[in-house]
Amino acid sequence: MAEPIIRAQQVEKYYAQPSENRIQVISPTDLSIQTGEIVALLGPSGSGKSTLLRMLAGLSRPSGGEVYWHGAPIETAKINVSIVFQSFALFPWLTVMENVEAPLKARGMAATERRERSEKILDTVGLDGFEAAFPKELSGGMRQRVGFARALVVEPEVLFMDEPFSALDVLTAENLRSELLELWQKKTIPTQAIFLVTHNIEEAVLLADRIIVLGRNPGHVRTDFRVATLAHPRDRKAPAFTQIVDYIYKVLTRPDVMPDMPKLKAGRPVRDQRQMRYEMLPHARPGGIAGLLELAIDFGGRTDIYRLADELAFEIDDLLPIVDAAQLLGFLRVEEGDVVITPTGREFAESEILRQKELFREAALEHVLLLRQISRALRSKSDRTVPEEFFLDMLDEQFSDEETQRQLETAINWGRYAELFDYDASRRRFTLPEEEETAKSVVEEGGAE
Repeated sequence: MAEPIIRAQQVEKYYAQPSENRIQVISPTDLSIQTGEIVALLGPSGSGKSTLLRMLAGLSRPSGGEVYWHGAPIETAKINVSIVFQSFALFPWLTVMENVEAPLKARGMAATERRERSEKILDTVGLDGFEAAFPKELSGGMRQRVGFARALVVEPEVLFMDEPFSALDVLTAENLRSELLELWQKKTIPTQAIFLVTHNIEEAVLLADRIIVLGRNPGHVRTDFRVATLAHPRDRKAPAFTQIVDYIYKVLTRPDVMPDMPKLKAGRPVRDQRQMRYEMLPHARPGGIAGLLELAIDFGGRTDIYRLADELAFEIDDLLPIVDAAQLLGFLRVEEGDVVITPTGREFAESEILRQKELFREAALEHVLLLRQISRALRSKSDRTVPEEFFLDMLDEQFSDEETQRQLETAINWGRYAELFDYDASRRRFTLPEEEETAKSVVEEGGAE
C-alpha cells in the first residue's frame, strides 16, 4: 500500500492535573488517511472526534505519539489542508469574494491571481453572481457554500470537515452533500482525501469510503472498516445500506460488546482499556427515561433504535444518553441494535408516580456507585449532611473539571427524584430527606428502649 498522506502513530491527548493523575481524552491511537478516500469519523459526544481532527490537521499537538505528513513529522512538513467548520465562521464585514480570497491573501498571492482563482471556485460551488454580497444577505446554505469555497480555494490535498452540515436544514444539507460528492467524483477539485467528522450515521454511510467509530472515556477506535459493497449514489432503502447503519448503531449503543458485521471487512477493533472507578452517568432526566420506556411499550416492548430515532426526528446524540441511562438502570436492554424493555422497566413506565420513584430509587442504588456512596455517607454521618466538595474531589480524579460538575449535577437530579437525599444549593451540601430522618430517629429510639 502507498504511503498515506497523513499517518498518526500512537497519538494521544491528555491534560495534566495538580495531582499525579491526568485526564485522558484520547488513548494511544493509530490512524491513517490514504489518497482517494473519504473517511468519516463517528462517535458519541465526548469521544474526542474534533480533538482527533485537530491533531491530524496539525492544529493541535498530541500529548504523545506523532502525526506524519507524507512520512515526515507534521510540525516540520509543509502541509496543505483546509477545514470546513460547523459554524459558518465567515467575516461578516467582508463580501463573499473577500471571504474566499482571505486565505490566498494570507499566503501572499497576487491580487489578480487570487481573484481569478476565487471566481472559479465560487462558480464551481454555485455562487456565481453573489461575489459582492455580504454574509448577512445569504441563507444558511449559501453561507456554508462560501465556507466550502474558502476551504477549497487553497486547493488542499486533504479537506477536513467538522460536522459541516449539522447547522443546515435537511434539504439544504442533502443538496450540499450531493454537490460535494459530485465535485469529488468528477475530480473537479484537486483534493486527494476528505476527512469528515459527523454525528449523523446516515450521512457517514452516504458519503464515506471508510468509517471509523470512536468509543469514549477515553476516546479510542472501536471499529474501522471500508464501505466496499455500496456504489455511489447510495440508496438509503437498500438492504446493505440499512445493514451498515444498524451495525454502527449497535457499536455506538453497546460500548461493552463489539457486534459482528457480516459481509463487510471490518478493521481490527481496538480493545477497550478503560479502567474506571465510576461509570459515566448519561446526562438524561428521569422524565426523559420514563418517556422513552412508554414509547418502547407503544412499539410492543421492542423496537429498532434507528427506527425509533427516525420516528422521533431525533439525532443519535439526543437519543443515546436516554437509552444509555435506561440501560444503566436496568429498565431496558440493547440487543442487536434494538431496545428491549425489561419487566422492571415496564413496571416503572406503567406505575403511579410514587411507585416509579421507589423503582427508580432501587435501580439507582443497585447500579450507580456515586448515588450509593452519597446515600451511605449521609447515613453514616451523625448530622446526616455531607458537603458536595467531598464527592467532587473523588470525581475529578477521573473526569475533567467540566465533566465532574456535569456528573454531579446528573447525580443530584436522579437522587432528588428518587428521594435518596435533598440538596441545599446555597450551602452546597447533601442532606437526608426529612421523612427518612424522622423514621431513623423512631427506629433508634425504639432500639434504645
